[in-house]
Amino acid sequence: MKRPLHLFLLLLSALGAWAAPATARPLKADPTSAYLFAYFTGNDIKEEAIRFALSTDGYRYRALNGNQPVISSAAISETGGVRDPHIMRGADGKTFYLVATDMVSAKGWSSNRGMVLLKSKDLVNWTHSAINFQKRYAEQENLKRVWAPQTIYDPQAKKYLVYFSLQYGSEPDKIYYAYANKDFTDLEGEPKQLFFSPTNGSCIDGDIVAKDGKYYLFFKTEGQGNGIKIAVSDKLTGGYVLRDPYVQQTKDPVEGAGTFKLNKSNDYILMYDLYTKGKYQFTRTSDLQHFTVVDKDISMDFHPRHGTVLPITAAEAARLAKRWSSPGGDLG
Repeated sequence: MKRPLHLFLLLLSALGAWAAPATARPLKADPTSAYLFAYFTGNDIKEEAIRFALSTDGYRYRALNGNQPVISSAAISETGGVRDPHIMRGADGKTFYLVATDMVSAKGWSSNRGMVLLKSKDLVNWTHSAINFQKRYAEQENLKRVWAPQTIYDPQAKKYLVYFSLQYGSEPDKIYYAYANKDFTDLEGEPKQLFFSPTNGSCIDGDIVAKDGKYYLFFKTEGQGNGIKIAVSDKLTGGYVLRDPYVQQTKDPVEGAGTFKLNKSNDYILMYDLYTKGKYQFTRTSDLQHFTVVDKDISMDFHPRHGTVLPITAAEAARLAKRWSSPGGDLG
């Protein structure tokens, strides 16, 4: 059942979103009790922009800003369009990192050469920089595309690792990584290959989950059977071993796998874009091996493409709702 936005904001209020003054709040970190969905909506240049939606339960989402962009693509990118936004909370608990593909699909699926890095302290105001790989690195003449970057904190290196797929010439897409600099405005060193597929097939849309001392790399295979698979490693930067089965729970084409942990639960949601159907499918898992479809519980007042969900506090949700609870007000 769809709920009007004003009722949704009342739910946030009931969660304590309209928080007491800072002097009355506990010193410990606020628990997460809501969710932020960052996404784009399609292949038109007007749709290739970052949008936000909120949820109180991880299943029912309502778009902010009338489902219009909350960040201007023209202001942050080289191409004028951004896709595949990934958002994460930093290790300090109060800084947010967002990365996205710098791309206008109307120019072709092998037309983009870079990504956008963004950083924020409040989820509302963002600093940004664009990285063009052919300008940033030498010997990149054969680079055709840079797709779907994501970020994860490396506790050993104490740095943020950005991973993404690259395609060179006639080679398949492969997942690479590089560390971001301290200011999250550039990448350090040459990209290194993160995952070596035993089939040498294309691998795109990587998403890494750290759980119980292991790293689970979800990704989409292409060319030799298309779908979502998982590779597992004891370390973040390599050694991933491929599991055989596909994990999507549908026969429809899928892409853009994303995972998030449910608040007050040990379970995770694996979601993916059913891009020929114009919708997402959500599945629930406790072990990252067995997945149960929960589609009947899902509702959205928008049609997202590849994006990510971040657990947030009630106060953070209130801040976002206050800034973008009505249409208009695009952030430049």
